[in-house]
Amino acid sequence: MKRRTLSGTFLVLLASPLVNSAQPRKARVGFIGSTARDSLRTFVDPLRQGLRELGYVEGQNYAFEFRWAEGKQERFPGLLAELIALAPDVIVTVGARLAMLAKDATTTIPVVALAIDDPVEMGLAVSYARPGGNITGLSGAFHGMLAKRLQLLKDLVPAARRFAVLMNPLSVVRADLDKSVPNWERTLGVQVMLLEARGPNDFDAAFATMARERVDAVAILGDEMSWTHRARLGELCTKYRLPSVWGGAGFLDAGGLVSYQGDFAALSRRAASFVDKILKGTKPGDIPFEQATKLELVVNLKAAKALGITVPQSLLVSADEVIE
Repeated sequence: MKRRTLSGTFLVLLASPLVNSAQPRKARVGFIGSTARDSLRTFVDPLRQGLRELGYVEGQNYAFEFRWAEGKQERFPGLLAELIALAPDVIVTVGARLAMLAKDATTTIPVVALAIDDPVEMGLAVSYARPGGNITGLSGAFHGMLAKRLQLLKDLVPAARRFAVLMNPLSVVRADLDKSVPNWERTLGVQVMLLEARGPNDFDAAFATMARERVDAVAILGDEMSWTHRARLGELCTKYRLPSVWGGAGFLDAGGLVSYQGDFAALSRRAASFVDKILKGTKPGDIPFEQATKLELVVNLKAAKALGITVPQSLLVSADEVIE
C-alpha cells in the first residue's frame, strides 16, 4: 500500500513539469527604429494589425522588444547589440542604415528589413527570389524610382536646367547613383549633381552649394537621418525656394512639394506574413524579398503656392493625395 501511494505521488510530480512545458512558448519580436513616435504610427501599428489577422495576440503568444534611437543614428549599433543579446526570434528593422548594420551584426538571427530600396544592390540579398542569408523584407521602391521622382520635378519645373540629389552615403551606394546620372541627364535634358549629407551639420553647406550652382530643384533621398531632420530640410527648401521631391508622404509635412514612394503602412502590414513564416520555421534566406505593390503620389499644393508653382492638372488627377 505504501509503495502504491508513493508511486502515485511520484507520477503526479512528474506530470506537473510536462504540463508546464506543453504551454506554448511566447515568441519575441525585436523592433528597432529611429523614433518611437513616428515608428509606432507608421510601422508598428500596421505590423500589429497584420499579426492580429494571422492569429497572434500580443502579450499571449508573442511580445515586442523595442529599441528607439530617438533620432540619433550613432545609437543604432549599440541598440542593435542590445536586441541581439536578447536572442529574439526575429528582428524587424526600418530603413537602409539599420538593415546594413544588422547584416554586419548577426548572421544567425532572422531579420525582416522594411523601407529599403534595392536589397541586391545594397548587398543584403543574393537575389530577390532567394536572399540566401538571414535577411529578407520589403522594399518601398522599385528600380527606376529615383528617375521617376526626377521626372516629376521636371513636370513641375519644365524650365529647369539643373537638379540636385541630396543623399546620405551611409545609407545609399554612391557608385550606383554615379552610374545613373548620365542616363538621367540624357532623358530629362538637365544636369544632375549629387551632394552628400551624413548628418544635419552638412545641410547648410549642401544647400549653399545648390544656391551657388543655381540648382532649380532637389530630390532628397529618404532614410532615418533625413526623416528625423525633415523639418530642418523642409525649412532649407523653403529658404532657398527649391521645389523638392521626397520618398514618403510624411516628409511633406515639413514643406516638401511632392512625394512618390511605397505605402509604408501597407508594407508593414504585409511584413506580418514574413514574421509569421519565420516564427513557423522558414529560413529568411528562402523568403523572397518583395517590392511595394502600392505606390503613393502625394502633392503639397500649399508648398506649390509658396513656391509660385502651378501644378499640372494631369499630376493632380493622378495623385493619391493632395495636401491643401
